[in-house]
Amino acid sequence: MKFFETTHKFEHNWAQVTAGNWMKYPNEQCPHVIAVDVLERSVDPETGVLRTERLLTCNQNAPALVLKFLGGSTLSYVRETSELDPKTKRLTMKTQNLSMCNVLTINETVTYTVNPQDESTTMFRQEAEIVAGSSLSRFSSYIEDFCLTRFRDNAAVGRKGFETVLEKLKVARQEAHQQLEKAHSQIEKATSQIEKAAASATATAAAAL
Repeated sequence: MKFFETTHKFEHNWAQVTAGNWMKYPNEQCPHVIAVDVLERSVDPETGVLRTERLLTCNQNAPALVLKFLGGSTLSYVRETSELDPKTKRLTMKTQNLSMCNVLTINETVTYTVNPQDESTTMFRQEAEIVAGSSLSRFSSYIEDFCLTRFRDNAAVGRKGFETVLEKLKVARQEAHQQLEKAHSQIEKATSQIEKAAASATATAAAAL
């Protein structure tokens, strides 16, 4: 059994991070995730908690020995369940591999919470447990070590990719804000011109009388 744990601070507020979470894939930084399908989504009418179940399809290369013990296919499927609580501002996501789960299980838990020291930022916590089945016998330690290394590498790449997504969304928000300000300015200018034209027309009409 192997364990993995890491934390990270995103320089974006909780609402921005959790919104960006649903747009994390596709991501050029994480090419191993080739598809994400929403299986079920619901909102508790009393608590407002959003519950989502998704299926992630991944394609990863592995040494021939590892593939031999894990079924021989580079394609794998992962089930993800999540709960987003808008009141406590906490997003909890849990994933478990569906492929090869009879010989290897990987259980992961990820949480996004408001940073109590700085509410404009978000704290990320990731934990994983990797267990090779008894059927792997004396190779279990090798398999677990390989999967731990691969998981750690993917986790680092995933955070980097998510940072890229969040920055793109930040730029998009800024551009949208600039466009709104520009439109507002144009509306004010047009309104001023209309008011001046109306006042001029009124004055001309009054003079004619």
